[in-house]
Amino acid sequence: MHSPTSDPMTSAERRTGAVLAAIFGLRMLGLFLVLPVFALLARELPGGDDVALVGLALGAYGLTQAFLQIPFGIASDRFGRKPVIVFGLLLFAAGSFVAAAAPDIHVMIVGRVLQGAGAISAAVSALAADLTREQHRTKVMAMIGASIGLVFAASLVIAPPLAAALGLSGLFVLIGCLALGAIVLLFGAVPPAPTFDTHERPPFSAVLFDGGLARLNFGVFALHLMQTALWVVVPAALVSAGLAGGEHWKVYLPAVLLSFAVMIPAIIAAEKKGRMRSIYAGAVALLILVQGGLALTGGGVWLTGLWLLLFFVAFNILEALQPSLISRLAPPAAKGAALGIYNTTQSIGLFLGGALGGWLMKHLGAGAVHASCAGIGILWLMLALRLQPPQPRTN
Repeated sequence: MHSPTSDPMTSAERRTGAVLAAIFGLRMLGLFLVLPVFALLARELPGGDDVALVGLALGAYGLTQAFLQIPFGIASDRFGRKPVIVFGLLLFAAGSFVAAAAPDIHVMIVGRVLQGAGAISAAVSALAADLTREQHRTKVMAMIGASIGLVFAASLVIAPPLAAALGLSGLFVLIGCLALGAIVLLFGAVPPAPTFDTHERPPFSAVLFDGGLARLNFGVFALHLMQTALWVVVPAALVSAGLAGGEHWKVYLPAVLLSFAVMIPAIIAAEKKGRMRSIYAGAVALLILVQGGLALTGGGVWLTGLWLLLFFVAFNILEALQPSLISRLAPPAAKGAALGIYNTTQSIGLFLGGALGGWLMKHLGAGAVHASCAGIGILWLMLALRLQPPQPRTN
């Protein structure tokens, strides 16, 4: 699919992309700040010595996300993107403040459930698609994806000192304030989204069972299953290689940052040079190569860091291309529903990646985790090679 090379992004599109990336980034920073420190700090709460309850508190967010992405996406088609995003951010902030005030691990779980109920990913992605022309949509999705990667990398560095200074309660207060700040950004810098005639909206079943959308939904399921399973294995591999847990950011941060330098030219080639299918399939093939490399080459800090760099290159490319493709394939009046399904399958992949990766690691070892992920990747590659890039349209 070729796009005009002499039609650059407008200043409004650049501003919209940057602000929506910042909104997404503020919310994701709030989530990522908790991950490196929660299991340790939760021990200070009554009941926090129960590992199962601590795990439930961490996972409760993803569970409500999985259930509510589709309803929030459909609601954004019907009631508008901004009202749904604001409602979700208010829920997320409320959950953060409940978690900050939690007297024990059980109330902490309630707070995490409320945080997860703010399932705005589909609505934000749909708003980004509404406000950008098709030939620039992948760039905006890449900006959003890059913001997630950057805040993930930053959280690995800043979470421990922030947690030491603020404690778990103060950390959740900060997270709630970040969500409220995202609402200010939304109203202050993002233009209103276009509206669609309700008679144009197709039935939900037509979106759910569309073959092209289903291929991309499987793709995001597989991608995030691999991602979560990888984090079951890699930290232990780095420790075995002699790198203490507190030093792992020295591998993760360069890998994430360097991956952006490779991702940007790949996105440009996919968009401007009509190489969408080859870049997409190549990124999936790279994921398979990474899994095989990790399974066959064993440990070593530098070698593991190289495989992680290649993983993040493929991951960031696919994180930009797939939601852009979803927004193009979906009917204009059902983009929220389509992206809701997409984000739900992503959440399921995150859950199953952790569960399957943990079970395989315990019973069969790291090689089985990588082999299983490679097998899923091969199935995904077969689907990716059949990708038909959507024809350009005006909405």
